[in-house]
Amino acid sequence: MRTSALVFAGFLTLTLAAAASAVEPVFTDDLGQAVRGFDPVAYFTDGKPVPGQAEFSFPYQGAIWRFTSAEHRDLFKADPAKYAPQYGGYCAYAVSLGKTAPIDPQAWRIVEGKLYLNKNPGIQKDWEEDIPGNISKGDANWPRILARK
Repeated sequence: MRTSALVFAGFLTLTLAAAASAVEPVFTDDLGQAVRGFDPVAYFTDGKPVPGQAEFSFPYQGAIWRFTSAEHRDLFKADPAKYAPQYGGYCAYAVSLGKTAPIDPQAWRIVEGKLYLNKNPGIQKDWEEDIPGNISKGDANWPRILARK
């Protein structure tokens, strides 16, 4: 009986650990917001991170996306793939290393029309040392990371 209980406890621990490490397709903050509540369209139109407003929200891929205006919200709705950050908004450098990490909306870069976010400005500098190589690794790793669900 004791052996069965130990086996079950081990199974339960592994199951809970796997569930806890599951990767959602979009990184969200504690409020369920993508890009920590910043407007993803503003990176393209304003050339800088701008906090979104609750009145201009849109649910997409299990996250709440916030925008600075109805116009930005509607641009995103019409073509989310154009404006949503790569790798679900997780840190691009972490994804290039086969991991995930949260982001700082201030650590960003648009490369060939795609938005990449990083954990912080220091990590951003590391990622920028080999942007093409890190994007290539990130593109290869992202499907495997999502498959860990």
